[in-house]
Amino acid sequence: MDIDLVQNILYASVRNGTPLLLVALGEMVCEKSGVLNLGQEGMMLIGAVIGFMVAVSTGSLGLGILAAICAGALSAALFGFLTLTLLTNQVATGLALTIFGTGLSAFMGTGYIGKTLVGLQPVNIPYLMDIPVIGKAVFAQDLLVYLSVVIFLLIIWLFSRSRYGLVIRAVGENPEAAHAVGLPVLKTRYLAVLFGGGMAGLAGAYLSIAYTPLWSEGMTSGKGWIALALVVFASWKAERIILGAYLFGFASILHLIMQGSGYDLSPNILSMLPYVATIAVLIIMSRKQTMTRWLAPKSLGESYRPQS
Repeated sequence: MDIDLVQNILYASVRNGTPLLLVALGEMVCEKSGVLNLGQEGMMLIGAVIGFMVAVSTGSLGLGILAAICAGALSAALFGFLTLTLLTNQVATGLALTIFGTGLSAFMGTGYIGKTLVGLQPVNIPYLMDIPVIGKAVFAQDLLVYLSVVIFLLIIWLFSRSRYGLVIRAVGENPEAAHAVGLPVLKTRYLAVLFGGGMAGLAGAYLSIAYTPLWSEGMTSGKGWIALALVVFASWKAERIILGAYLFGFASILHLIMQGSGYDLSPNILSMLPYVATIAVLIIMSRKQTMTRWLAPKSLGESYRPQS
């Protein structure tokens, strides 16, 4: 296979995998605290439309990205209030948030369909981008791709080196015991939920401001659901999430590669490949339920009210 083709495939895989990486890292932190938020798809769409609207209106990509993060965090705050304060069912509330975000984003973005803007441009790192095979994929990306890697490294540090990472894990494993030793269970969970929402908003902004850049209804195409499966597939480990995100990114462009290689298959069937891969992952994990339960935070999805 031609080296230039390999470089382009790796480059596209990283770009396609970046929104999955962002939203999956946010959901991982959220789930580590014991909160299951199935509203990632809706929060991504809200972040995408708000970020695009602000970027078009102000002419500032930075303000658009910041607005998307805030929109995602505000959506997550609503989810947190319902599930952590009012103790509603986390699964049902997350599904409702996805439906709400899908409808709200479609309504808000009606007047912006067809509009475009000059999105984030690649930042080429001299000399390093000329490294054979991996240079373009790693050192010729836009700022949000680099930021996603920085966030990944910070999360690795958070859970391996910092006290707050231990607090998050303690709250997720046993909130009663964490509360008994004086740890702020609800505050920790709220902050984790807000972080997950902000990351989902950032992932949405990447799609509408950097990757496309434009707004179209339902442009996330199920990436929020794939990210949820990715967290389980990665066993709640950040280093596996980044690998899985780029593998799913590769699966997302595989239909283009096969078409370019002359395979006579329906493009609709080939476009199904990343979703087929997601289903396959879920089937594999369901056959290892004992291991999954052992690796998952023990209080995941369970409501908790501190006893005064």
